[in-house]
Amino acid sequence: MPTPQELLARLKTIQYPGFSRDIVSFGLVRDIEVSSTGVTVKLAPSTAKEEVVREIAEAVYRTLSETPGVTGEITIVREQAEPPATAMRKGPQTIPGIDRVIAVSSGKGGVGKSTVATNLALALATLQGNVGLMDADVYGPSVPLMLGIDEKAKPDERKRLVPIERHGIKVMSMGFFVADETPIIWRGPMLTKLITEFLRNCDWGQLDTLVLDLPPGTGDVQLTLTQQVAISGGIVVTTPQEVALADVRSGIQMFRQVNVPVLGVIENMSWHLCPGCGARAELFGHGGGAAMARELGVPFLGELPMFTELRVNSDAGTPQKNFEGSPKLKESLEHIVTKLAGEVSKRNMAPATPELTIT
Repeated sequence: MPTPQELLARLKTIQYPGFSRDIVSFGLVRDIEVSSTGVTVKLAPSTAKEEVVREIAEAVYRTLSETPGVTGEITIVREQAEPPATAMRKGPQTIPGIDRVIAVSSGKGGVGKSTVATNLALALATLQGNVGLMDADVYGPSVPLMLGIDEKAKPDERKRLVPIERHGIKVMSMGFFVADETPIIWRGPMLTKLITEFLRNCDWGQLDTLVLDLPPGTGDVQLTLTQQVAISGGIVVTTPQEVALADVRSGIQMFRQVNVPVLGVIENMSWHLCPGCGARAELFGHGGGAAMARELGVPFLGELPMFTELRVNSDAGTPQKNFEGSPKLKESLEHIVTKLAGEVSKRNMAPATPELTIT
């Protein structure tokens, strides 16, 4: 019969449904007992959804049944989870002074998620007035560059973090605390503490919307946020090619797994318009985001083509020019934000806004 340590290693091959981490690293496996009569595994699931608990238990049973040397009866016992953090015991909580929280995610990196999140926050500020942007992409905090922020955040007299205001929005980012080009090599508990500080010890004031720029994929930061914060809705950013679309499912599944409404899918880098001849080129294909949204039964918020102005303005930290220059770029951003406002309204998150014009 294998030892408990050997069986634990086998259970590390089971992913938590909807996330990229395994059930052991999530702390779901409380104990493993091995005897002459069989194996007993004690699980402490961190979710109350019975279908998820059942899926995990079935995966554990199947994995142990296929493990060489395991004989006798396999018993799986469900115990009550005891999360160490008070916020986790209470479940997702609202943030005082913030009406709604919208999370922007992507199944993989390199699809322009931070660019979309930044421009959505700017457009929403024009629409609503009081908007914050939290750069939760701690390993690659690019929001400060896109907004032209080179200063560092400082605490106030109450030792609370003070967001930096730029272009009409309040911003908080890991990039405010590290030197340029300094790698961030942190383990899960340190990331959890940082995200908690950004959420609970940051003076956001009164906000209509806080936009969260999540890291790509599904991992520690996403889990911490969904456990601690009542997220009003989620947006998934993708590009048209299949390698990106394949990961859209995991992003949508992540939101659904934690009961976050999916506000829609945005297809970035949808096509390119030649600045010289005006010819349209679909470099990565086209329409995959809309097709995926239909397949998964979620709204499609629109396309954002590859505009040279968007790249130039992001690199220069002058995103407000995206709403002042190219008419087609402005039109694309307006369309996406108008659709987003409509989805938000359907879920009673804000008054209905049938039409938006950014001036």
